[in-house]
Amino acid sequence: MEDNNHTDKDVLVKGVKRLGLCLGLMFLGPTIVHLALDNSDKSLYIPLLILGFLLCIGAVVMLFLGINTILDSMFKKKK
Repeated sequence: MEDNNHTDKDVLVKGVKRLGLCLGLMFLGPTIVHLALDNSDKSLYIPLLILGFLLCIGAVVMLFLGINTILDSMFKKKK
């Protein structure tokens, strides 16, 4: 009987890339929200605020997907 419980390197790299994207979004989202809130009298206030919140939500989603992908690479059984 062959043991197939080794880490899938391709899936692991995919998960680490997702976490890297998450790290970028974690800095970019709050920065844009801060810029929007500092310039509330400008015409781009609402679009920048919406963009910043969407980037923050994207960071949370990418964090979840990245961790989930890394765990799948370690613990998921191969057929």
